[in-house]
Amino acid sequence: MKKVRVEEALGMVLAHDLTKIVPGKFKGAAFKKGHVIKKEDVEELKDMGKNHIYIIELSDKDLHEDESALRIGKTAAGAGTYLEGPAEGKITIKAQHNGLLKVNVEALTTLNDTDEVIFATLHNNSLVKKNQVIAGTRIIPLTIKRKKIEEVCNQLHKIVSVKPLKSMQVGMVVTGTEVYNGRITDKFGPILEAKVNQYGGKLIGIRYAPDDVKKIEEAIHRLIDDGAQIVLTSGGMSVDADDVTPSAIRKVCSNVITYGSPVLPGAMFMLAYSDCTTILGVPACGMYHKITVVDLVFPRILAGETLSKKDIAQMGHGGLCMNCEFCHFPICPLGK
Repeated sequence: MKKVRVEEALGMVLAHDLTKIVPGKFKGAAFKKGHVIKKEDVEELKDMGKNHIYIIELSDKDLHEDESALRIGKTAAGAGTYLEGPAEGKITIKAQHNGLLKVNVEALTTLNDTDEVIFATLHNNSLVKKNQVIAGTRIIPLTIKRKKIEEVCNQLHKIVSVKPLKSMQVGMVVTGTEVYNGRITDKFGPILEAKVNQYGGKLIGIRYAPDDVKKIEEAIHRLIDDGAQIVLTSGGMSVDADDVTPSAIRKVCSNVITYGSPVLPGAMFMLAYSDCTTILGVPACGMYHKITVVDLVFPRILAGETLSKKDIAQMGHGGLCMNCEFCHFPICPLGK
């Protein structure tokens, strides 16, 4: 530290908090440790009785915390994000638009394994809104060696990005002989239709089919011919004798990713691909649980992702719904 006159401190870094007291109104830090002294600060400092202050001298080999955080933020922030700050040594990263947050967890871990640097994010695959805070970064000390930040940034990959959800064309097949024959009213279709609308999909048609492999297969093909990029099939996904929807999906699809998911509710879920169309087999739990595995998978499909068996397997960590009295999804650990 070095003691200097305030007039000579322009551009220098304050070494400690400076308290300001306004009788009956305010007492607190008017200038915080690490603040870079500006021309407009001089008169206020003198009004506070500060004609001399202690500053930290920076050499050309050092970087202030603000500049360090800014460099890391610019390097790590990807598409669909923007920076705010620095403020008190921290850069805040926000979502440029509504969408799906993607976090490069490996790059994040590598960065946080570096001494004197931290980077915090929301969970990977979280649904976020425009202008929402998704990450923050700073260094721990007031100053750091310039060479260290340069090395960090040279090796750093993009850590956070936000993918917009596309308004894809969605078709729906409601299965069940009892619904097809009119014995009961369809209650599953309206629930899935609301789900499609919630995430911004465009429902282009609903078809009904009995518990018959060929009829379900035909219904799926017709929706694909109509331009469906995603097809949701409702019900008929268990091992009951009459539940044949998985067999129909297998006949339609060239690539079955999984029948079964490590998410509760949603164990009997099915994911498959027929050329450019994604088929989701939605189990009966989707009719009475507000949030299921569909809420983890459907937004990622709308974000343009093609999911693998490993993607589904990773959902098991955090895949147990806590059945909260008041559901706060997506501000929730489910599937994360």
